[in-house]
Amino acid sequence: MTTAALLPTRADEAFRYADLAALATLWPLPTQTVRVAAGQSESLSVVLAEQGPAARDLVIELEPGASFDLRLLNAGRAYGRIAVKVRLARGARFHLGAAQLAGGEQTAEIVTEVVHAEPDAVSSQVVRSVLAGHATGTYLGRVVVDRGAVGTDGEQSIRAMLLDRTATANARPELEIYADDVKCAHGCAVGELDAMGLFYLESRGLPPAEAKKLMLQAFIAQAFVDAPEEDVLTQAALQALGDLL
Repeated sequence: MTTAALLPTRADEAFRYADLAALATLWPLPTQTVRVAAGQSESLSVVLAEQGPAARDLVIELEPGASFDLRLLNAGRAYGRIAVKVRLARGARFHLGAAQLAGGEQTAEIVTEVVHAEPDAVSSQVVRSVLAGHATGTYLGRVVVDRGAVGTDGEQSIRAMLLDRTATANARPELEIYADDVKCAHGCAVGELDAMGLFYLESRGLPPAEAKKLMLQAFIAQAFVDAPEEDVLTQAALQALGDLL
């Protein structure tokens, strides 16, 4: 079977909004697997800032009582894709904080699948996107609660900011629950910068461009709060934001 035959199509939900032409130049994608032993805590930061197309596939296995903090910055100059699959055993904890910035004709996407396989696991996802020009930003996030995984606590907070009305944000947080006694929630919003907030900052003497930048900085920073490498990630995001503006 040829590599071309193995390429996904838009019939595959996880690739519905992907730049398939750019993806073909990267295919097949290597997979990075992370296993966290029972009771251990680990963290990982992934930054896509390449000039050309880039993609990462991560598979994370959390044993009982393990915890993992994952931070993502998708801010290259071309197509960027980060896909994450997580499996949580009993009492495991997973947190994702992610930001993606895109402009021009770029496509940026983050695709996640978080499986609560056993009871009492906790997951949270915070994703922030800033999109300009004719860019397309996508978040596809699926949380699965397996049978018997009582006590699950799963949360998704997804927000996208459109700097131009020609930009496109696709967001699909999804819950698939097969157990009782669980707590799962998701929130999703796509919008523009708050005009009243901008007016307030400008009335305090900030030039319009600086007011806009300040509000966007605060918006992006939500993805990196309390990250082990918070300063590094924030600075990289601000540089990408400066290029976007």
